[in-house]
Amino acid sequence: MELDQDLFFISSAARMLGMHPQTLRKYERLGLVRPHRAAGSMRVYTREELDRLRMIKALVDGAGINLAGVQRLLSISDVAARIRPLVDRRTRRQARSQAQLERAVDELLDLLGMDR
Repeated sequence: MELDQDLFFISSAARMLGMHPQTLRKYERLGLVRPHRAAGSMRVYTREELDRLRMIKALVDGAGINLAGVQRLLSISDVAARIRPLVDRRTRRQARSQAQLERAVDELLDLLGMDR
């Protein structure tokens, strides 16, 4: 049941993704997704969350990655997404962006378990 064109109830999201609603609840418990809550605490998913769930499904089903690995990869992806705008703004705010970029790269290396 579609709430509006950009928000989907859990049953619709699960059907669209070919997943069981319990799987979506499990992914929420693990922190892989954070659906919004509508009145009555009904879970609703945005298109961005559906895209994230599709990526999770591809990693689990297609690549055979376990959920701990998926969590690690999503963390890395989130850090990389934060790095991108820092690189774009680097020439405008050199010193500040450089420090932020260095912190983000350090965090990425920590997530990968690599030495700095």
